[in-house]
Amino acid sequence: MVWIIGNKGMLGTQVCRTLDENKIEYAGTDSDVSILDFQALEGFASGKKISFIVNCAAYTAVDKAESDVEFARKLNADGPRNIARLAKKLGVPFLHISTDYVFDGTASSPISEDTPIKPIGVYGETKAEGEKAIAEETSDFYILRTAWLYGWSGKNFVYTMIRAMNGRDSVKVVNDQKGTPTNCVTLASVILKIIEKRAKSETVPNGIYHVTDLGEITWFDFTKEIFAQGCENGLIVNKACAINPCATEEYPTPAKRPAYSVLDKSKVQEALGITLPQWNESLKTFMNSALFDKKRIEL
Repeated sequence: MVWIIGNKGMLGTQVCRTLDENKIEYAGTDSDVSILDFQALEGFASGKKISFIVNCAAYTAVDKAESDVEFARKLNADGPRNIARLAKKLGVPFLHISTDYVFDGTASSPISEDTPIKPIGVYGETKAEGEKAIAEETSDFYILRTAWLYGWSGKNFVYTMIRAMNGRDSVKVVNDQKGTPTNCVTLASVILKIIEKRAKSETVPNGIYHVTDLGEITWFDFTKEIFAQGCENGLIVNKACAINPCATEEYPTPAKRPAYSVLDKSKVQEALGITLPQWNESLKTFMNSALFDKKRIEL
């Protein structure tokens, strides 16, 4: 049985959906079993045949983390340490989700897993601490760093921009931050692949992997494609909305964003024998699915 921690979040919901579709037995927990309470985690696992643990729980409010340091650290570092410790005790693999925010954004070419980390904000710092804590507690771990994540269940950039474009004459979007939008489906599929290979006793080297869709664009590029696809499928009704580029400085935020977040995915593709999808194809999958939550784009 696979244990999905954080099963009610945007990614956790998709991971559970993917496991359901592939008829893989799992148990899910969220705030009902606190990752900050080792005894609670141990109590949940007791009597269950847990074979794999996936942690999708995290403190992801990037700006709020700047003033909520203690709680962000608890959820992003202390919690993962507890789960890793339990995974070691149970003798099962532990898969954890991390982020491009562990890097400072000064790179100019896709970032590999062995690039030294250098977070520039509390969110990135606490996620980096979580990675370190996991490696200290267990050797049988997988850390998947991802970026610019969106999914059918939860607030995300795609829903936000469609709603904004339908309700305004124009929108401004930063054009000096580069990265790769990532559909939760892509990340969930990689998680599934690792689980399946381990269940078949196939080798998947432990360690850190970078997982996003393929491509390199800015938030402005992403918004233009959302607009184009939205107009095609009827989700954008205000086709006169102007999309204008702007600089990051025009929209100051409490937390600094990495200017360059493109991750090198060659390691995970080689390890799993897969080819990840292009970001615009994943967006098409997202926007044309019956799972698209139209209530989230209502004005």
